[in-house]
Amino acid sequence: MANARTVLPTDLPALVSYDGRVYANEAVTLDRLGTEASPHPIETALEQWLSFATGRHTCVSVKGATLRGLVSARKRGSKQAWEIDCLIDASDGDTSVILSLLDRIVDAAGRSGALKVFLRLRDDSVAREPACRAGFQPYRRETVYRRAISPGDPPRAPDRLRRRAKADHYPIFQLYTQLVPAEVRRLEGMTFEEWLAAQESLGRTAQYVLPHDGRIAGWLRLAGDGDLGRFDLVGDGGVLDALIDGALTKLANRKTAIAAVPEHQPLLAQRLAARGFDAGESYVIMARRTVRPIKSRVKVPAVAQTTFG
Repeated sequence: MANARTVLPTDLPALVSYDGRVYANEAVTLDRLGTEASPHPIETALEQWLSFATGRHTCVSVKGATLRGLVSARKRGSKQAWEIDCLIDASDGDTSVILSLLDRIVDAAGRSGALKVFLRLRDDSVAREPACRAGFQPYRRETVYRRAISPGDPPRAPDRLRRRAKADHYPIFQLYTQLVPAEVRRLEGMTFEEWLAAQESLGRTAQYVLPHDGRIAGWLRLAGDGDLGRFDLVGDGGVLDALIDGALTKLANRKTAIAAVPEHQPLLAQRLAARGFDAGESYVIMARRTVRPIKSRVKVPAVAQTTFG
């Protein structure tokens, strides 16, 4: 029977090779979209032991002396939300391994104060069905759009586009609640605090807003990763082209731009296609709520003591 537990230093030699075979990392995070890079198990384990700054939690599944899988997770926007960034199944078809790993990481998240754990998988991932059985609910499907950045792209961003300020957080959340369906927000972020906690990182992210008539009409995030530029945006139909222009301008020093477009933003997909973006791989984002341990009062019998002088 496989047993999921926290990774130990003695696991490191086994994590290097998995008996000479290379197993795919089923989990995908936003800051790795468009690349093949993913945390190697040895890297994940070393970060767990050598750097307290990562905040990553790692568990392995073992059967006797055989390593059968690994899962690691890190916080998102705050400690109230975790995301799984590495999920490796080396069991050759034993779904109990993924089930035990996911249960263990959700339990660890709950004990650390997290309310939700997120997981992004490729649409055809073998881990999708076991993840559903483990209590993860699919709530959003997205498609990656990409195109080469050419000298003919917009020479500069729209004049109204400015850096996001701290005071913009709540107006951006209001924009989010207006444009994102309730069934997505229910698992992602119904309240302002939940929304902040669920924020994903694109990498080293810069953020911009597009004001209009005294409100925030558009929100743009972008990050560079070598020759690749990632961006995502939220905005109504009237500002989408301006936000795309802003993204292409800010990423003009990169060779390729990519964006993950949720299926509830069909107009954005249309505008990107009109600007030469091609649709690529699809992903599903899942979430599971945690159960937080609560200290309860326990009745203790009173003990009467009599002192005789």
